[in-house]
Amino acid sequence: MPRTRDVYLLDPREYSPETIAVAFGKTSRSPETFRQIASELTGESSAEFNEKWVVGYGHSSIAEHAVLHIAVENISRLAVECLESNRLASYTEKSTRYQKWNSDDFYIPEEFSDPKSREIYSDICSQLFQLYESSLPVVFEYIDKNSPVDPSLSDARRKRIILTAAGDVCRFFLPVAAFANVGVTINARALEHAITKMLSNPLQEVRALGEEIKRISQQTVPTLVKYADRQASLNSTASHFQSFVSDRGTLNLSQDNDIKGARLIHFDTDIEKIILIAAIMRYSDVTYAQASKIISNMSDNDKIVCFDAIFKSLSEHDIPIRELEYGNFVFEIILDQGAYLELKRHRMMTQTPSPFTPNFGFAIPAQIEKAGLLDSYIEAMKNAEDAYNKLRLISEPAASYVLPNAFNRQVLLQSNLRSLYHFLALRTSPTAHFSMRRIAHQMADQVRSSLPLIGRYIKTNDKELCEEITQHYFYRL
Repeated sequence: MPRTRDVYLLDPREYSPETIAVAFGKTSRSPETFRQIASELTGESSAEFNEKWVVGYGHSSIAEHAVLHIAVENISRLAVECLESNRLASYTEKSTRYQKWNSDDFYIPEEFSDPKSREIYSDICSQLFQLYESSLPVVFEYIDKNSPVDPSLSDARRKRIILTAAGDVCRFFLPVAAFANVGVTINARALEHAITKMLSNPLQEVRALGEEIKRISQQTVPTLVKYADRQASLNSTASHFQSFVSDRGTLNLSQDNDIKGARLIHFDTDIEKIILIAAIMRYSDVTYAQASKIISNMSDNDKIVCFDAIFKSLSEHDIPIRELEYGNFVFEIILDQGAYLELKRHRMMTQTPSPFTPNFGFAIPAQIEKAGLLDSYIEAMKNAEDAYNKLRLISEPAASYVLPNAFNRQVLLQSNLRSLYHFLALRTSPTAHFSMRRIAHQMADQVRSSLPLIGRYIKTNDKELCEEITQHYFYRL
């Protein structure tokens, strides 16, 4: 008998995520419809199926059909780094740009439980939060007095814009101990890996968070994250490289790279060729060798015509073809921690952040100096560094909690052109934070310089340049 197309939802209000995962997993061996399969399942039979097929036989892709929405509140920004390090998940977090922090909105780690270290820790965090709170109205007043009045804006709208601008500056005071709330949407397979990483983390807060997320998740997916546990190899790899570097003597990292910003250190020189070969193969039945021969006989003008066909018809929200993923760029980036918190959200890139330490100095926003806050700002940063150096004798990973967003962070970043195309357009837009706009413009400039043929298609905000951002927004990088 003829069959008709049928598309429907398996309602998560009717079926648990684990049951939905089993219903989808069983379709490879059952002729029944998804509705029929799901209606015959119980919690016990779903658990048995997952124990056998997902755990026993390693068919982990089944777990990807179980999706959880996890609300995580009152964790530190430092803990957020591990939580958000998973590529196949979605996150939304409390913004340092659009919300205001209170004086006690910071995490106190278990590592500093003795009275002396607790006092050092609490004192510097309190000082930083008090300066953040007292500086907001001062910076607001300076920006208000020195910003042109737009008659098209209401007073309330203008105030919100200036408050955001003041927050963009004063967030440099906030230490990464500051509390954050994060909404997480993640499938059970990725969640198991996320929990494993958290349970293997050197910070007690993160390990405790991993245990709690595992416990909460097992209420919904009792089998699929059951075996998430500490991964010893992660810790042994970390120990090896820490000892490896330590054995080679003390290094002053800040002297080896005094360039604050992005530096393109490697790119695939044949990226333009391979992208065009892939595009030809996608839309015709020629072989790689045949497509390569076509490309070798093309002039630069011919290539431009082909790249025009890929890029020029894209509207503002269109996603370019996947073939732009062939070929990579590698950047070394030194940027303030506040900007790194935004950079890390681009998880389709490969990012390797170095430990957060004071070694690369701290940035000073221009408005801090112009608003008359320079001396108190520098004193606070030096006090934070001093507190870090005292606390690192107890726990080096936990000492990072006291470092403010002003301190610079080193990141090694690899990206294909497709991901970079999206990132540069988004992070050079006028609504992006000025720290991130500066980095994104630097990256775009270097791609254009290195590969002018394809670099011409990179979309950035053309209303400002990297040098202009540096001069206008920074007293010191």
